[in-house]
Amino acid sequence: MSTSLFTHALVPVASPEDAEATMRAIRPYLESTGGDVTVINVIEKAGGAPDKASVEQREEYAHEIFDSARGVFVDSDITVTTDIRYGTDVAETIIQTAHDIDASAIVFTPRGGSRWIRLLTGDVALSLVSESDLPVITLPDHD
Repeated sequence: MSTSLFTHALVPVASPEDAEATMRAIRPYLESTGGDVTVINVIEKAGGAPDKASVEQREEYAHEIFDSARGVFVDSDITVTTDIRYGTDVAETIIQTAHDIDASAIVFTPRGGSRWIRLLTGDVALSLVSESDLPVITLPDHD
């Protein structure tokens, strides 16, 4: 008997808009398989350099993100768990979290941004796909 990749999806999100779009995209898959989802926001630590914003501000923003994610499922029986993680390498933190929670897959929708911006800031999606030993699923945005 095969196990669905959506049994327990780990979904990293970066903004309220990203959370809402990703939850809309994943919802049909979770409903068809009876799966659950853990939504995480990784607060990137600067590794010795000053952080861009205070931890409190970033945690407050993470809770806004989680509210947007939960809002997509208010009329659903799908369990939505949320988690704030901290790390200097976002992709590595996502992969470690997936292992910590025994996720069946890491699922996300692609985010905008030019290739130049991704080159300068690092491409988390590329790192996930190339470094993860778990399935990584990219879903189309359902606007």
